[in-house]
Order: sequence, then C-alpha cells, then structure tokens
Amino acid sequence: MGNLLKVLTREIENYPHFFLDFENAQPTDCERDVWNQVNTVLQDSESILSGLQAYKGAGQEIRDAIQNPNDMLLQERAWNSVCPLVIRLKKFYAFSLRLEKALQSLLESLTCPPYTPMQHLEKEQALAKQFAEILHFTLRFDELKMRIPAIQNDFSYYRRTISRNRINNMNLDIENEVNNEMANRMSLFYAEATPMLKTLSNATTSFVTENKTLPLENTTDCLSTMASVCKVMLETPEYTSRFNSEDTLLFCMRVMVGVIILYDHVHPNGAFTRSSKIDVSLLPHNLFILYSGLFTTKHLNDESTPKNIKTMLQ
Repeated sequence: MGNLLKVLTREIENYPHFFLDFENAQPTDCERDVWNQVNTVLQDSESILSGLQAYKGAGQEIRDAIQNPNDMLLQERAWNSVCPLVIRLKKFYAFSLRLEKALQSLLESLTCPPYTPMQHLEKEQALAKQFAEILHFTLRFDELKMRIPAIQNDFSYYRRTISRNRINNMNLDIENEVNNEMANRMSLFYAEATPMLKTLSNATTSFVTENKTLPLENTTDCLSTMASVCKVMLETPEYTSRFNSEDTLLFCMRVMVGVIILYDHVHPNGAFTRSSKIDVSLLPHNLFILYSGLFTTKHLNDESTPKNIKTMLQ
C-alpha cells in the first residue's frame, strides 16, 4: 500500500513492535470486569449503525406541510412521520452518552500506574481492542451522519412545531420522551459535523481534567502508542499476514484517525506540531475517512502547525 499506509513517518524501528490482536483478543481475568461493562455498550453498536443507515427522513412530508399550512391532513402526516424519527435520533444520542462512559472506563484502565501505556496495550489486548472498536464505530457513525442532511431538517421541524404548539391532539405525548431540555441537548449534538467524535474528544478531555493526579503523559502516550502500534502492524508483512480479514486494514486506519483527533484535543500543543509524538507530516489527505474525521481537530489551524500539514489536510 506504499505511502497510503505511511500515516506516521518516523523510522519504524523507533516504534513498539508487538501484534495487537484486533480480531481475536479475549479478556483475561484482570480485564473482565471492565470488558463486560464496555461490551454491554459495544454489542448495541451495529444496531445503531443499521438504524442510522436506514434513516430516510421526512423531507417530502415536511415540504408538503410547509407549503400547505392550512391543510391539517398534511400537517398531521408530517408530524406523524417526524415523531418516530425523533425517537430514533434520541436513541442515537443516548448511545453517545453510554459510549462516552465506556471510553472513560477504558482510559482509566489503560493509563493507570504502575504500567506504561505500551505495557497496558500489550498486556490488556481485549481492552485495547474495545478502545479501537469504539473509535472505529465512531468514525463509521459520523461518516454516515454527514451524508444525511435530513437529520437536522427533521429535528428542526420537530422543534419548530413543538415551540409553536400549532398541532393539537396529535401525538404530543412525545414531549414526555423528548422534552425541551432533551431537545436542546440533542440539537447541540446533531449540529456537530462529527457528533460522535466530538463526544469522544470531550470525554477524553474531561477524563484528563477530572484525574488531576494522573500525569497527562499517561493519556497522550496511550493515544500515540496506539497509533504507533497500528502503523507498525500495517507496515510489517509478518503482522498483516496474520489478519484474517482485509477489513482489519481499514479498521487500523480508522483507529489511527481517531487517536490523532483525541490526541489533538488532549495535548496542549495538539497533534500537528513538530514536537508531537504523532508525526502526521505524510498523512494521506485524499483518504476519505481522514477527510471526514479531521473536521473535529482542535489545533490544525494553530500558528505552530507547519504550513505543509495545514495545506495537506485542509
């Protein structure tokens, strides 16, 4: 795959060399409690993605209702089309909150003393695999969401209709499930170009802020080490030959995108300076998964970011 896989460009000999089994890692006794907690979240991830992929929106019904404001049949049809979609959007949002807690549980396990981040990732491969699966899901979710403008259109119509109270006796019980406070939080969530990545970035930042006795380097080193391990595996035939599926290559790429973004939010100087432990100077800007993920970078436009990196990624 040549330069496409050279996401990180320092000499490969300087990176940790071990195979992180993203396909088959199973929890040890020490990992099992956290693994079980996170697994209850991850086991719902595919249904969340399926629900998002099947999202069609109520665009036509909304247009008909807006163009014919006095036709109550069309108003009712639009409302009845939007309400189930809003319930589905609430489910996605609620899942993001569960994912946030799962990520923080994994960070706590993978950064705690006395082990180094590299030792954690090598010894606790099942937790490292779950960490990677969260990042993989997150980019998949956001890639889908960015292609569905109907989400914000449907939700805007819902909020306008509720606030105006123009429809009476038409399934207004939905306000018991999506009240004004919930609607405000959901609105902020879906206003983001990549809402799941934003959630994880905020969760990682909060983890660092709340764990004041834990050195920042424990978290940033965990992220940079994960990126380095993925790089080594992708560029080492001995490791890639052990993958049972070609999809694992894309999985590793998505994981690298995710950890770069999290690192950029957590490290004071970000991921794009020359001093960063993640060297992104040859990040393949034409790879669409990176294009979608980089919307939530924090430091890309800083003055300290080299011009060649800004040009490449913007």
